[in-house]
Amino acid sequence: MAFTPLHDRVLVRRIESDEKTKGGLIIPDNAKEKPAEGSVVACGEGARKDSGELIAMSVKEGDRVLFGKWSGTEVTIDGEELLIMKESDILGVLA
Repeated sequence: MAFTPLHDRVLVRRIESDEKTKGGLIIPDNAKEKPAEGSVVACGEGARKDSGELIAMSVKEGDRVLFGKWSGTEVTIDGEELLIMKESDILGVLA
């Protein structure tokens, strides 16, 4: 199924973090936090000003982004858990 977010919304796939700490300790599943890093899967066309002018998106498909811990709405598309969030919920793009 193809999914395209509307307006200034972004579809994000979480990037799982390492299962070990830098010191080599294994982190059990129940102690892990959900990652706040992801990859942009799809973007809407952008928001519109009151005048109707389109405000272009700052992110694009494939960008690695950081977002707030409680950002977005979890959805399941084709059996995969993804997040839909507004572009303003994205804190930054990782180079």
